[in-house]
Amino acid sequence: MRVFVTGGLGFIGSHTCVELLNAGYDVAVLDNLSNSDKSVVDRIEQIAGRKIIFFEGDVRERTCIQVAFTKFSPDAVIHFAGLKAVGDSVQQPLRYYNWNVAASITLFQVMAETNVKTLVFSSSATVYGHPATTLINESSPIMPTSPYGHSKAMIEQILADMVNADSTWRIARLRYFNPAGAHKSGLLGECPKGTPSNLMPYIAQVAAGKLPELKIFGGDYNTPDGTGVRDYIHVMDLADGHVAALTYLGQQAGLITVNFGTGCGYSVLEMVLAVERISGKKVPYRIVERRTGDAEECVADVSKAMSLLGWNARYGLDEICCDLLKWETNQFRQATVI
Repeated sequence: MRVFVTGGLGFIGSHTCVELLNAGYDVAVLDNLSNSDKSVVDRIEQIAGRKIIFFEGDVRERTCIQVAFTKFSPDAVIHFAGLKAVGDSVQQPLRYYNWNVAASITLFQVMAETNVKTLVFSSSATVYGHPATTLINESSPIMPTSPYGHSKAMIEQILADMVNADSTWRIARLRYFNPAGAHKSGLLGECPKGTPSNLMPYIAQVAAGKLPELKIFGGDYNTPDGTGVRDYIHVMDLADGHVAALTYLGQQAGLITVNFGTGCGYSVLEMVLAVERISGKKVPYRIVERRTGDAEECVADVSKAMSLLGWNARYGLDEICCDLLKWETNQFRQATVI
C-alpha cells in the first residue's frame, strides 16, 4: 500500500512515517516546512533504512495535492497537516479555521476526485472541551472550548457527513491526548520553532538550559496539586496506533472514532518532577494565569482502541522522559557544534 502523509515532517507525522516504512508501506510526504525542517527526511530514512518521497507544498493549495497524487498514486492518506496550539487559536481564529478546516476540505475534495477513499485523520482530545468525567470515552459530549478544538470537531463532522453520503469511504478519526517523548535513537523528536506550545518539550528545553524557566499555566485547578492533569502518550505508541488504524481500514469500510492515550493522568508538576528525577537537573518554574481554552483534567478511556484495533500503549512515563531528554541532549550538542 502507498500512503500519502500530510504534515509528515512534523512531530507525530515523522514518527508515524518511520513506523509505516518499518511495516512495509511506501510513503510520500507533503509538508510546507512551516513548523518542521527538510532534514527530517534524512532522519526518517536513516532510522527506517528506506526512502520516502518528499513534496514541499501546502495542503491548502489544491494544485500541490493534485501534482503529488499524480506522481505518487496513493492508496490511503494520513492527514496531520494543520496548526495545533490552543492559545494561539484563541488569538488567531481565522488563521486556524483556514489552515485546519479549509485545507482539509481541499484535501478531501482531491481524494474524492481521484477515488482515494481511505483516510486516517489526526484529531484531538480538545474536541471534548471540559469533560464532566475524568475518564473520557468516544461517546463523551463534543464541547470544544477553543478555535483549535472547534476546528478539529468541524473536520470530524465533515468526515461523518462524507461517510453518510458515500459508504465506500474508509475513515478513522483518531483523538490524541498528549503526545510526548521521541524516537529512542535520539535522531527524531519534536523540534518546535520558537517557544514550545506543548508542555514536555518546554520542560525538556528548560532542563537542557535552552530556556530559563517553565511557565505553568494555572495553579488553582481542582486537582491534587492545583496544576492541570493530562494523559501523556509516547509518540511511538501513537505512531504504532496509526498503522493499526490503517490495517483496520484495509479490512472494513465506514467510519471509526478512537481515543489514543494511556488511561493514566499526570499533573504538570508530576511531569516536572519526573524530568528532574531522570535528568538529575532542576527545572525552574513559575505559575502564571490559566490559558483560555485549557481543560482541568483530561484522561483517555482506551478500551475501544484495545478491542477494535488490538492496540495498547507500551511505553510509560519513564520512557517518555528518557527518550525526550536524549533527543534534547542531541539537539543541544548539534547546536553547540554548529
